[in-house]
Amino acid sequence: MWFQKVIQIFRIKELRDKILFVLGILVIFRLMAHIPVSGIDVEKMKSLAEGNQAFGLLNLFSGGALDNLSIVMMGLGPYITAVIILQLLTMIFPQLEKLYKEEGESGRQKFNQYGRMATIPLAILQAYTMISLLQRQQIVEPLPGFMLVTALIMVTAGTMLLMWLGELITEKGIGNGVSVLIFAGIISDFPNNLRQLLFTWDPAKIPAYILFFAMAIAIIAGVVLINEGRRNIPVSYAKRVRGMKMYGGVSTFLPLNINPAGVIPIIFALSIMLFPTMVAGFLGGAGGVIGSFAREMGYFFQNPWVNGIFYFILVVLFTFFYTAVTFDPKSVSSNLQKMGGFIPGIRPGESTSKFLYYVLNRVLLIGAVFLGLIAIMPSVIQGVTGVGVFQFLIGGTALLIVVSVVLDIMRQIKSQLEMREYETF
Repeated sequence: MWFQKVIQIFRIKELRDKILFVLGILVIFRLMAHIPVSGIDVEKMKSLAEGNQAFGLLNLFSGGALDNLSIVMMGLGPYITAVIILQLLTMIFPQLEKLYKEEGESGRQKFNQYGRMATIPLAILQAYTMISLLQRQQIVEPLPGFMLVTALIMVTAGTMLLMWLGELITEKGIGNGVSVLIFAGIISDFPNNLRQLLFTWDPAKIPAYILFFAMAIAIIAGVVLINEGRRNIPVSYAKRVRGMKMYGGVSTFLPLNINPAGVIPIIFALSIMLFPTMVAGFLGGAGGVIGSFAREMGYFFQNPWVNGIFYFILVVLFTFFYTAVTFDPKSVSSNLQKMGGFIPGIRPGESTSKFLYYVLNRVLLIGAVFLGLIAIMPSVIQGVTGVGVFQFLIGGTALLIVVSVVLDIMRQIKSQLEMREYETF
């Protein structure tokens, strides 16, 4: 059945062209990820990325580009950071909130434009900071003008070009362009993981390998279930007569996602968790009370139990916080009332808003706890099975992005096929 679907997809010229266009963009992305910046000691960089969680996360999102110190080593991190900051600022500035939530497609386009503009200073700051750190680690040579030239290359030929390629995918291809590029970066490490597994193969660990992949399948199934899970709230529309026609009188559902925040809470929590470690790394070499305190703080947060508990709590808290930023029950209640809709048994207006808060908080608790478990799952399973490869199969940010992108692409392809079937009919 699936094979026939694949054949059907490639028989439709428009759909085939979109898929080939996306594949072509991904080839360009992967070629760019292997174009290194000059004057870099690659071996020292690889050892730094392996021993530093912050660099490991950036390397994950850039598809190994940071390991190679390529021109796209920053990936789409500055753009994602800019968009997240703007979304948080909607809580402070009412005009920005109105632009994001109430002005429709034109408002979203303006909001995205602000995100692109904010990306430039963030990318410059991140490039400068990264190159300064690499110079202190003696990974790059302190040549005259090197920092300026390299920063411009990383910002223009790196982040801004990737952002443009992502928008091209969104406009002319299938799926969300930024998510597709991050997805490509994550799965690009799969061949290296497979090679590492083959080179370190130990027949005595076969039960551990079987347990690892069985747990991976169960976790992926759980992620799909939670991502697709919704609490449908029944909504009815009153009958209205206009002229000789009658409108309304229908019933539908208002879907509330179990995990409306997506992967953002994990990114927030990971950034907060990495901050004490980075501070300890910078100040640990200093003498006196400050150096001693920094080293003790570093040892404290390196404890796997402490790290896991704090990580889980932060993910749960940020899930509620980010959902409060992006979903406003009062606005939903107001829109329902304006369109003549109501929830059966609930009065329109304030009562509807309170009911939506009530349902959302209980549904969100399930999603937040599940997201917290997914975040700490790689460390738990690696400790149980001793298998350290294919980490993106067992949880964390990478798995959520991979599953979300695959489901989104499958939905878009399915809608395209169904549209063609209706046209034929």
